Amino acid sequence: MRFLVDECTGPKVAAWLHSQGHEIFSVFDEARGIEDDEVIQKAYDEHWILITNDKDFGEKVYRERRPHRGIIFMRLEDERAANKVEVLRRLLEGYADRLADQFVVVTDTRVRFARK
Repeated sequence: MRFLVDECTGPKVAAWLHSQGHEIFSVFDEARGIEDDEVIQKAYDEHWILITNDKDFGEKVYRERRPHRGIIFMRLEDERAANKVEVLRRLLEGYADRLADQFVVVTDTRVRFARK
């Protein structure tokens, strides 16, 4: 799969996804400091599923009606990289085939596909 990992989600998540065979664009490693509008546009234009911890992307999708190819919004109590990786591992194990073109909210214990 193709994932654009937002800067706030971090390089360890991007490295883990890459180690699992996914194609990755890491904002932290490759475009640090770019604005959210540029992030969501790049993800859309280049067919990346965006992984982020930034709640502003919910507003961009639902209020501003920005198109996307899929967004995984990680809303976690435990923001450590190891927990992010574990939550993503479980998400991909159970839902990988359902992530494209969806806005998915992932917590430490739940997965919710937001309505369009």
